[in-house]
Amino acid sequence: MGLSRRAFLERVGKAGGYGALYVTMQGMGLLATPKAYAAPNLPAGSGKGVKVAVLGAGVAGLVAAYELRKAGYEVTVLEARQRPGGRAWSVRGGDRIQQIGRPDQTVDWESGRHHYFNAGPARIPQTHRAILSYCRDLGVPLEVMVNGNRMAKLDFGGKVVTNGQATNDTRGAFAELLSKAISRGSLDQELTPADKQALLGYLGFYGDLNPERMYAGSVRSTFKDPPGGYLHPPSSGEPLRLKDMMQSRFWGASLIFEEISEMQATMLQPVGGMDRISYALYEQVKPAVKFGAEVKEIRRRGKGVRIAYVDAGGAQRLDADYAIVTIPVPVLRKITADFSPAVQKALANTQYHEGTKVAWQTRRFWEQDDFQYGGLGWTEEPSELVWYPSGGFGEKTGILVGAYSIGFSGPENPRKFAAMSFDERFAVSRRVIEKFHPGRGRELGKPVTVAWDQTPYSEGVAVSWEEAQRTTDYATLCRPDGPFFFAGEHLSYINAWQEGAALSSHEAIKLLQARVSAA
Repeated sequence: MGLSRRAFLERVGKAGGYGALYVTMQGMGLLATPKAYAAPNLPAGSGKGVKVAVLGAGVAGLVAAYELRKAGYEVTVLEARQRPGGRAWSVRGGDRIQQIGRPDQTVDWESGRHHYFNAGPARIPQTHRAILSYCRDLGVPLEVMVNGNRMAKLDFGGKVVTNGQATNDTRGAFAELLSKAISRGSLDQELTPADKQALLGYLGFYGDLNPERMYAGSVRSTFKDPPGGYLHPPSSGEPLRLKDMMQSRFWGASLIFEEISEMQATMLQPVGGMDRISYALYEQVKPAVKFGAEVKEIRRRGKGVRIAYVDAGGAQRLDADYAIVTIPVPVLRKITADFSPAVQKALANTQYHEGTKVAWQTRRFWEQDDFQYGGLGWTEEPSELVWYPSGGFGEKTGILVGAYSIGFSGPENPRKFAAMSFDERFAVSRRVIEKFHPGRGRELGKPVTVAWDQTPYSEGVAVSWEEAQRTTDYATLCRPDGPFFFAGEHLSYINAWQEGAALSSHEAIKLLQARVSAA
C-alpha cells in the first residue's frame, strides 16, 4: 500500500526538518509561485463616510489602514503594544523585553546604526514584491542581507566543517556515484552512448572528479594549503566521505537552503532594522493609530461592529461599519467575540509554531579573526542557527544572533529550546559559537532572548496549517463573517513572512471594497 501525500510529507519533515519539507512541497506544487505584484488601488473617495476598525498594527493592519485611508475610509487602528509592527520587532539598547511567565529583560547594548536585533522577520526575498514596493514608495533604504555563505560552519554528528566543504564534498560524492553507474552500464536504457560521454564529462567538472572519475577532494571544498605568492600552489584537504555525511544529517536544510525560492543567497534588509518598514507605514497613518489599546470584546452592532478596549484612560469603545481583524489567532481566540460558529471553530483549530532567538553584543571576531562576512551557521543542537550580521562590516562590535530555533534542523528543536530557561538558552548558544570559533565563546556578552510563544500579544511565531485545513478552517477565515474581515500572515500561502501579511491584507481590502460598492 502506497504512502498518502500527507504521510509522505510528514516523513520528509521528520527526516530533514523544515527546509527539506519546504523544498519537497515546492517541488510537488503545494506552495504558491510569486506573481506580478499590483497594489489594490481603490478608487479615490470610494470609502467616504465608511468607518473601519483595524485591530492590530502589525504589517497586515498597517497596510490595511494605509490603503483604506488613501481611498477616503475613516480608519481607526487599535494596537495593544506601544509600538507598530507586531512581530516585525527590532530590539535596541534601552528596550525592555517582556515574556509571559519569565522575568523582564533590559537591553544593555551600546547605541549604533547596526546595533539592533531583529527579534522577528530579518530578511526580505527578492520575490516579495509587495513589501519591496512599500519600501520603495515610502523611502525605506535597503541593503544586502547575506543569507548564504560557504565560509559559515555546520555542526552535525559531532563534526564541524564549513558549509562549502559539506556542499562540495556532497556534490563530489554524488558525481562519483553517478559516474560509476554510467560507466557500468546501469543507465544504458536511459542514455545513448553520446549522452553518456557528454554526461560523464559534465560530472567530472561538476564534482571536480580526477581522471579516474573519483572524488579525492577539491580546492572548492577546503584547502590543505591555501594559494599564495611565488612557489605556493593550493592543495585540497581530505574530503568528507559519503558514509560520514549520511550519518551526520548534512543533507538537511543547510545544504538546500539557498535553493528554496524565498531563501536566496543574497537577500535584502532595511538599513537600521526590519521595523523601519513598519514605522514608515505608521508615519502615513499615524493620526489613526491608538497604542496601548487592548481589545477585550469584538461585537456586532446592527449591521456594524462595536469594539470594546482598554487603554490608559480605562474602558473604551469604538463603533464602526466594519472591522479588519489582524490579531494573531492565539490571542484572538481569547477575546470575547460575536464570530459565527464556523469562524470560532476555525480559530480553535489553528495552531502556531514556536520560535526562539538569542542575541549577543560582542567583538566582531567572525570578521576580524576568521574573515567571515555574513551568512548562517547551522547546528543540530536546539539553538539551530548562528546568524551573522550583514551590516556594519568593519565596525569593532556588533550584535550576533546566536540562536534561531524554528525547526530547520529538526522538528523537535523549537519546543525544546523555548522551554529552556534564559540561562540554558544562553549556554547552548555560547557552546555552539565556541565550536564554530574556538576561544571566542567567552567574549560573548549582554545576551537577550525572545520566544514568540511567550511574547505578549503574539503567543506564536507563525501559523502551522495542515494541508487538509486549507480547504476547511483556512478557507473559512478567508471569507468575511458579516462585518468582520480577517488578515495576517496566517491567511496566505507565504506564512511567517511580512509579504504574506501584506498580501492577505490586500485581499481583505478588496472584499471590503466590494461590500461597500454593493451597499
